[in-house]
Order: sequence, then C-alpha cells, then structure tokens
Amino acid sequence: MMSEQKPTRVETPVPSEGNGVWGSDIFAEVLRGLGVKYVALNPGSSFRGLHDSLVNHLGNHDPQMLLCLHEEHAVAIAHGYAKVTGEPLAVILHSNVGLMHGTMAIFNAWCDRVPVLIYGATGPVDAALRRPWIDWLHTCRDQAAMIRNYVKWDDQPGSMEAAIDSMVRASMIARTEPTGPTYVNFDVSIQEKQHQSVPALPDYARYQPPLPAAPSAEGVARATELLKNAKKPVVLAGRVSRDPADWARRVALVEALGAEVLTDIRIGASFPTDHAQHRGKPAFFIDDAAGEVLRGADVILSLDWLDLAGTLKLAGKVEAKVIQVSLDHQLHNGWGMEHQAMPATDLHLACAPDRATHAIADALGVGAGTEPADQPVKPALSAPSAETPLDIMTLAGALGEGLDGVCASMVRLPLGWAGEAWHFRHPLDFLGSDGGAGIGSGPGMLIGAALALKDSGRVPVAVLGDGDFMMAASAFWTAAHYGTPFLAVVSNNRSFYNDEVHQERVAVARNRPVENKWIGQRIGDPDIDIAAVARAQGCEGIGPVSTAGELVEAVKKGLELVKEGKSVVIDARVQPGYNPNMVAGLTRSE
Repeated sequence: MMSEQKPTRVETPVPSEGNGVWGSDIFAEVLRGLGVKYVALNPGSSFRGLHDSLVNHLGNHDPQMLLCLHEEHAVAIAHGYAKVTGEPLAVILHSNVGLMHGTMAIFNAWCDRVPVLIYGATGPVDAALRRPWIDWLHTCRDQAAMIRNYVKWDDQPGSMEAAIDSMVRASMIARTEPTGPTYVNFDVSIQEKQHQSVPALPDYARYQPPLPAAPSAEGVARATELLKNAKKPVVLAGRVSRDPADWARRVALVEALGAEVLTDIRIGASFPTDHAQHRGKPAFFIDDAAGEVLRGADVILSLDWLDLAGTLKLAGKVEAKVIQVSLDHQLHNGWGMEHQAMPATDLHLACAPDRATHAIADALGVGAGTEPADQPVKPALSAPSAETPLDIMTLAGALGEGLDGVCASMVRLPLGWAGEAWHFRHPLDFLGSDGGAGIGSGPGMLIGAALALKDSGRVPVAVLGDGDFMMAASAFWTAAHYGTPFLAVVSNNRSFYNDEVHQERVAVARNRPVENKWIGQRIGDPDIDIAAVARAQGCEGIGPVSTAGELVEAVKKGLELVKEGKSVVIDARVQPGYNPNMVAGLTRSE
C-alpha cells in the first residue's frame, strides 16, 4: 500500500557559499551532528539567525525544516514522531510568545515520557543591544521558568562554547530513560555573532546516553522467585518500547509463566490483545473482568503501568504481591501530579520495564520468542449493515471493514472508543494517547507519526474527535505541504461530549434538568464542514458520511488517495455517546 508514496517534499534553497561563519551556523552544525532529521518550527525573529543557517548553511537538509502554523503543532509533530521511533525531533519556539503557545504540547510530551529537543530564543539579554519595543517584549529574565516543571532539563547558555555543550547535554538527557523533553534557549546576540571559523565540534559518539540501567541481581532473583512460585500471576503491560524484539520476549515470558495480561488504551500497544492470555479490554479504566483478574492474582508484575495505585484501588481488594518495574519516580517533582497516587509494592526494580523483562526471562530460561510480523488490520467487531447509522461502535466496525487487508498503525483513538473494537498484534498497531489529556494534540501527533512511518509499509490512521480536529485544523496544512500521507477519520458528534456527561451528572446530583446538558457544549447551528476545512488546508476532504456503508466506501476511496501520497480527512457524523464500558468506567472512577 505505502510503497508508491512520494518522498517528503523538500523546499530546496538557492545555493549559498562562503559569506562567513556565524554563531547560528555552528548551532545548525551541532543539530546535524546530533542526528536530528527534522526541525519543526513557526518562524520568529528571535531565531532568525538560526533559521538562516538551517537554510543557507545546511541547505535545508539534515535537518529539514517543517513549517508549522502554530507552535503547539510543532511540538505535537515531534511528540508523534518520537512515539514511533523513540528518537527526538527538534522544535524551535520563538521567544516567550512562541514558548507560551507550545506549553500544552510540551506538557503532553512530558506526561507521555517521550524525548523532544526544544530550542528557544530570546531578545538580547544585554539591554543595550535591544531594538526598541519588540525586543523588550520578547525578552524574559528566566524564560524557561514557564516550563521548568515539565521538562527534564533546561539552560540559557551565555557563550558559543557553552551553547554547544548545552545542546549536546540536552540531547543526552532527553534520550536517557525515562525520556522526556529538554529546552535550550539561545540569546539572539550569540546567534548573530560572526566568527573567524567553525570551532572544533564534539565527537558526538562520545556523548551518547548512558546504557540502560540493569536491575540488580538481588531484585531479579526475588522477582523470579515470586513469579516462578505464583499460582495466578498477572502482568500489567504498561509503558514499554516499540521494539518487536522486546514485544516477543514479553509474550514469551507471559506464556512461560501462564500469566494473565492486562493492557491500557492510554498508552501504545504492549501485548497482543487477541492472545489467549490477554484479559479484559484495553481501556481508560479497568472493566469488571480486569478487576476480577486483579482480585484473583497472587503476584502482579507491573511493567511501568500508568497509574498503578489507581488501578488497584478500582479493582477492590487486591491481596497479591506487587512487583513494580519503573524509572518514572526519577521524574516526579512537586509541581505536577502526573505521577498519580503512590502504589504499595513489595519489590521495585528501578529500571526500564523491557530490561527487567529480559533479565527475568533469562533467569527463568525463557527464550527470545517470535517477533511479530506486520499484519493486516484485524478488527474485533463484525461489520455493521450498510444502512446502520454511525455511532462510536458502528464506526469501529465500518472502519475495520474499509481497512480490510491493510497494514495500518492506529495513531490516535477518541475518548469514547471501545477497547474491544480492535485487535493490536504488533507494537506499532497502536501508539496511545497524548499523555496530558487535553484537546488539540491529535492532528500534530498524527503528522509526526506519519512522517516516522513513511517508509514502513504501514498506513497511519487516526480517529480524531471533532473538537480535537478543530483546535488544530491548521496543522493539516503542514501535512499537505510536505506530502505526508495518512488517513484521518473525524468522529464528529458535533459536541464536546465528555463535558455533556459531566453536566448530566451535576444536574442529577442537584436535581436540575438534565435536558440542559447540551448548552455550551454542542458544536452546531451552524454545523462545521470538517471535509471543507481539511480541503482548505490542502488535504483531501471526504464527507460528511453518516452510515456504515458510506464510511466503508469513504475509507476505501481514502486509501487510494493515501497510496498517491495524499493526506486524507473523512468527516464521519456519529451519534453522541460513549461505549457502555467507558460510561461504567467513568462512574466507578468518581
């Protein structure tokens, strides 16, 4: 399907030779040396020097610029790329104003524990060098203070030598597990200073991230003993890698232990959901079947499970011994609560979950397993009849029928999606949510993931909410401009429906009219023409469609356009509502 795609469109500059060496030329050389493939940005005068160097010194390749229409999209694109590859892209944000625009997306990357190299710029720190008005507006005393609580490290170097060191250090820290975003802020004066020559640059091979921490021998022995003697072991497959070899070993270990497995739809695919030992449904909140599994367990192995304490609380009386494998505690600080409640554990292995999986498997004599092959989509729901009106369940069935025989990566799914609607059998079958649980990240993350998947043979697919789409609709211009193929289906219920659910609960609790829950929530009168909005950004817009048969035909048409290298958006008009298990989970969580 994807073999006929055109290469990513590149804006090729007129050749430029000589013209001296400028500070920003050196920064650009370091970006290339760090192996950065793309730089996502929205232009700004605070980094005009670096912008020039990327174009006229590097020729706009290695890295290539990705022009974005909003800074939040730029960070979201880097986030989506990292979810596929585990590698960071660079993002450049214009001074304080650009940084403020990008903060929500930075928070998402932080919560989702993905690496992003964020670079900022500021007007001259030396007040005597500032242009009247504009440089004063765009200069902050401590610009990184706005995001310091949700980046791993930041710096504002005061010289060229210090800037080189900061860029290398930021890359190493961002890539070190647990991964996350870093921020380096360049004074415009350093960028625009002329140099006699390019200084000696680092030997980048000598500034790599540290090798992943191995679990202690004592910890592995204790975990192995607990699991070997367990009668009803349970594995919570959480934030793990996209590496097929890690996936294979995880499955082999589970099979050797005879364990039951639970997965989480807030994070990427971590275990084959159609495996005989998978239980429950990937969901935002555990269902009754998953709760029963946890209550019956005698040993629980948590592989960096998201919100372990909250999950065990929802399950009820859990008496199992709990083994936690996670490095997440290294990122916990006193500002945010994304670390969730503190779980009670009997053994904590402070390492990446895949390292512990391999170590425990080695100790038990478990082999490497069989790496999963790329396979066509395997939806779990039967295809609905053609005339069936679309809701969140029939949309899933019709989408599956339309994608029949296609190897797809599901990049994003909406809040009301039913975990039982789809089977994930490969680590790239599903990439998870945005981490921070806001709105507006889906389009950018889809574009970033599609860039990363471009030569993989997989079709990037996303089911986006209409609110998510409209908050970031201009991100699709970047996709069209650079020839980034994907299929986006907008589950268009014409409402911020999650908040309708909340308003209904408040009305019931206060004995007020439930009929008013829609006010201030519905996106209608006039309806938004989603397909037209997509076409206005240069994408292919299809729809609206409102029945299962119409959606199947729209998906098939969309796939032909994706094959031609097009970015495709389908407006699927669905009836408001969540799948029943989602509603039940929300009720139990309150």
